[in-house]
Amino acid sequence: MENNRLTARYRHLQNMTDKTTHTFISYSIAAVWLINGLVCKVLNLVPRHQQIVAEILGTNYSRLFTIAIGCSEVFMAIWIISKIKTRLNAIAQISIVAIMNTLEFIIVPQLLLWGKANAIFAFVFILIVYFNEFFLNKKLGQQT
Repeated sequence: MENNRLTARYRHLQNMTDKTTHTFISYSIAAVWLINGLVCKVLNLVPRHQQIVAEILGTNYSRLFTIAIGCSEVFMAIWIISKIKTRLNAIAQISIVAIMNTLEFIIVPQLLLWGKANAIFAFVFILIVYFNEFFLNKKLGQQT
């Protein structure tokens, strides 16, 4: 009987730890999207982002496109925090990061903060998003 209580208590503590970890990672991922969207692109505090857009999409409307991309990233952060359709959100994040970084790797590696090594950071970010949704969130049974 005592062993069952200890096992139940351990499971409860583990579940709390997993939930805290999942929440922390979710907010950290949202912060990445928010900072990159609002600070780097919309507020243009990192002009390199607009240079990347100009190289890929052309210079005529690069500021407008950069703001639109930045606003989309802010909305991604809001979507993450909302916890609506978390699986779809994770798939969208993984797809967007993979496509965006592949294009940048091929077309403008000279403008990336770490050059072609940026791909490593993008891959790690993708792994974190995957782990958070398809391992932790699944374990917690919170997928929507």
